[in-house]
Amino acid sequence: MARTPRRPRPSRARNEGRIRNRTKRALQPSGPPTDEIPLWTSPDGVGLDEARAVIDLALRTGTAMLSTGAGAADVTSTVIELTQAYGLRSVSIDVTYTSVTLSYHRGPDADPITVMRVVKYRVQDFTRLERLRSLIVGLTAAGEPLPVEEARVRFDAIVQAPHPYRRWLVMVANAILAAAVAVLIGAGPFITVVTFVSAVLIERAQHALGRFAIAPFFTQVISAAIPTAGATLVVLAGRFGWDTASRASPSLIVASGIVLLLAGSSVVGAAEDALAGFYVTAGARAFELVVQTIGIVIGVSAVLSVGNRLGLYVAVTTQTTLDRHLTLQLVCSFIIAVTFSITTYAMLRSVLMSGVVGTVAWWALTALQDANLGAATASAGAAALVGILGRAASGRLRTSALMVTTAGIVPLLPGRAVYQGISQIVSDPDAGFQSGMTTLAGAAGIGLGIAAGVSIGSYVGGVVGAWRFGGTLPRVAGMRLPLTESRRPPEHQTGEHQTGEHPVEVGTGSGDPAAWDRT
Repeated sequence: MARTPRRPRPSRARNEGRIRNRTKRALQPSGPPTDEIPLWTSPDGVGLDEARAVIDLALRTGTAMLSTGAGAADVTSTVIELTQAYGLRSVSIDVTYTSVTLSYHRGPDADPITVMRVVKYRVQDFTRLERLRSLIVGLTAAGEPLPVEEARVRFDAIVQAPHPYRRWLVMVANAILAAAVAVLIGAGPFITVVTFVSAVLIERAQHALGRFAIAPFFTQVISAAIPTAGATLVVLAGRFGWDTASRASPSLIVASGIVLLLAGSSVVGAAEDALAGFYVTAGARAFELVVQTIGIVIGVSAVLSVGNRLGLYVAVTTQTTLDRHLTLQLVCSFIIAVTFSITTYAMLRSVLMSGVVGTVAWWALTALQDANLGAATASAGAAALVGILGRAASGRLRTSALMVTTAGIVPLLPGRAVYQGISQIVSDPDAGFQSGMTTLAGAAGIGLGIAAGVSIGSYVGGVVGAWRFGGTLPRVAGMRLPLTESRRPPEHQTGEHQTGEHPVEVGTGSGDPAAWDRT
C-alpha cells in the first residue's frame, strides 16, 4: 500500500519573516493621531478695529461671568463662542481665579491682540450671570450677530442693572437660613430666635467690614466670633438663673453660624473646575475655602477660649436631627435652600427649584444614613443626587445648574461636626486635641464627599440629558464633545488654556477650517 507523501514544512527563516511582517503591520500607525495641533491657517477677514471691539466685549463678558460666580469652563466656552460668532477664529483664552487673558493671533505678519483684565471682586449673583448667558446665547444663535456697539450697550445694561432683591430682604433671608439650620439640628424656639439675631448681626458686620475694605479672612474671623459670643451670653444668662437659657443648647447657635458662613464658599465651583481640567482655578478656589474655614476656626476658638477662662463653657449638645420628625426636617431643608438662593440673587424659578432639590437632598441623606452608611458616604450620595437634579433643572427650566447645586448642598454642610471638633480642642488642649482633630477630619471628609458627589452627579446628569434630549456631552478638560457626531471639535483645551485656532492633524496636512463643525 502506497503512502501519501508528507508536505514539506516551511523553513524557520520563512516563519520568522512572516511573524516579523505581521508585527510591523500591528505596530505601524493606521490613521491620524488622536489629538490635533491648532495652527493658524489663513486670515479670517475681520478688520483690526472690529477685532479690537470684539476682543474688548469678550474680555468684559468673561470677567463679568467670573466675578458673578461662573466656573472657568463656562467662561472659556462662552468667550470662545462669542468671538467665533463675530468671525474671530484664532482666539486663545487663559482663565485663572483672579484674571482673564485673551489673545487674538492675526498671523505671522501681523501683531497679535493680547489683553488681560484682573477680577477685582467676586460675588455670587446668579441673576446677572443668567442674563449674561442669555445675551451671549442670543448673539451666537443668530445667523448674523448684532453690531458690536449694540451688543456692548446690552452688556452694560445687564452689568449696571440693580439687584432683583433689596438689601433688607437678603439680610432677612440670611437670618432665616441660620434659624432653619438651628431647627434642623434640634434647636428650640429660644435658640432659634437667638440664632436669627446673631445672623442679622453677622450680615451687618460683614457689610460694614466690606465698606472699610477689610480682608475676607479677618471678616470671616469676626463673623464666626459673633454667634460664639451669643452662645456664651446664653450660658451666662443661665448662670444668673434664667431657666429658659439654662435649659437651652447654645452650641446649636455656633453650629448654625458655621453653616451660614460656609454656605457662601466655593465648594461646587472648585469641584467643577477640577473635573473640567482647570486645575489652577480649582486650586485657588479650594485654597480660598481652606482660608475661610481657618478664619471660622480662629473666630470660634478665640471666643470659646475666653469663655472657658471665665467659666462659661459652651457644651456640645447631644441632641441630633434624629430627635425630630422627618417632615420638619424636610421643611427646614426647603427653607434653607430657598433662602440661600435669595441671598445669591437667583431668579424665581431657580429659587423654587433649589428648594425642591434641597428637600430631596436631605431625604436622600436620611435614607442613606438609615442604611447604615457612613456620614461621608451618605453625604456624597445625596450630593450626587443634587448634581443630577441640578443638571436636569438647568435644561428643562433654563436655570443655572451651578446655582441649583450650590443651594441644594447647603443643608448637607457639616456645621455641627466642625463646631464639635473645635470645642474638643479648645476645652482640653492636651487630651482633646486628638479627638478634636479626628472630628475635624471627619467634617473635612464630609465636605470632600459633598464636592465629589455633586461633581459626579452633574456630569452624569449632563450625559443622561445629552443622550435623552440631544446636545453635547459635558465638558471634560474644557472640551465639549458632540454626542452623535464622530468628528472632534476644533478647540482642544488642556489645563487653563483654550484655543480657537483651526486644528491640523499631525502628518495629514489637513488645515481646512470647513472640515470641522463647532459645538
